[in-house]
Amino acid sequence: MTRTRRIAAVAALLLALPLPLAGAASASTTPSATTAAAPAAVAFHGELPRPTGRYAAGEEVLHLTDPSRTDPWVPSAGPRQLAVTMFYPARPGTGEPAPYMTPGEARNFAATRIPAGTGVRPEDVVGITTHAATGAKAVGGKFPLVVLSPGFENPRATLTGLATDLASHGYVVALVGHPYEDSGETLADGSTSDCPLCATGAPDALPESRARDVSFLLDRLTGPHPAWHLSHLIDRDRIGMAGHSVGGASTLNAMADDRRILAGANLDGGFWKGFPTDPLAGRSFLLLGKESDHTVGGGETPGARPGPAGRATSPGWRSRAPTTAASRTSRCWPPSSVCRCRRGRPPRRSAGCS
Repeated sequence: MTRTRRIAAVAALLLALPLPLAGAASASTTPSATTAAAPAAVAFHGELPRPTGRYAAGEEVLHLTDPSRTDPWVPSAGPRQLAVTMFYPARPGTGEPAPYMTPGEARNFAATRIPAGTGVRPEDVVGITTHAATGAKAVGGKFPLVVLSPGFENPRATLTGLATDLASHGYVVALVGHPYEDSGETLADGSTSDCPLCATGAPDALPESRARDVSFLLDRLTGPHPAWHLSHLIDRDRIGMAGHSVGGASTLNAMADDRRILAGANLDGGFWKGFPTDPLAGRSFLLLGKESDHTVGGGETPGARPGPAGRATSPGWRSRAPTTAASRTSRCWPPSSVCRCRRGRPPRRSAGCS
């Protein structure tokens, strides 16, 4: 058994075991002198995987408001707001450890996304080790920008591990929180959004709404008066986007609407009814999924939700790249200056892909 498989097996075993509850009673309420004392409950402490790149990861939170657009899900909230965490290549040993979530986000997450009986408290979620630092000093240079969009009902923090690792390899990452679509995002006034869509289900208009969120974000990051004081780190000619589940579906919508996005990736997601079929004009799009869920080469109904589409009329992508426990494969279509991939190997760097 390889080291990777051993780690995966141990992780699966640990996740299957309920965490001990603080102060849980022992089987006997009056233990005898010969009975061994019950072990104390173990406090939960989570830690994300350590980044694998040569840079440290800095982190900063932005709160943006689009005055031209009313929130599509809660009109009474006024203009559309976004909570965005920026990750960037940083100097090691600078800054302070970044929390995984705000207290408000953690309370909502614990109440709606963590199974009952685990004993994991909101403060435990806040304290998860992220290996990112707030206030970290940025390294010099220009770096590609990757926008990340999470799955439905999942707050942006659930992609922190991916964002941190990308930053360590020399990317600026904008991790977008889409309010009212997940367990909660803390907004500029300190309040934390709830999730009205979680009760009614995600509407078909969700991917296009997220595409509009992303275009607005790009305007604020790369425009003449950027909202982020470290925007000089962004190479405006190298912008990509990826997302999990509906975030991946939204990536295709965003690419169709905004030609600034040169490459996209859908991570284990499908395409919804009304997904765009316009040509990607040579831009690459990666479909990444587990083989047991997705069939390479088609066989899945286009436009079906939540199942993915195996084929589309756009020449910018073809079939799906599977992943298995034993191997990871990635493919890009078509081979272009944006990103060249070799079958069964990581993407090869090229003039437009770093």
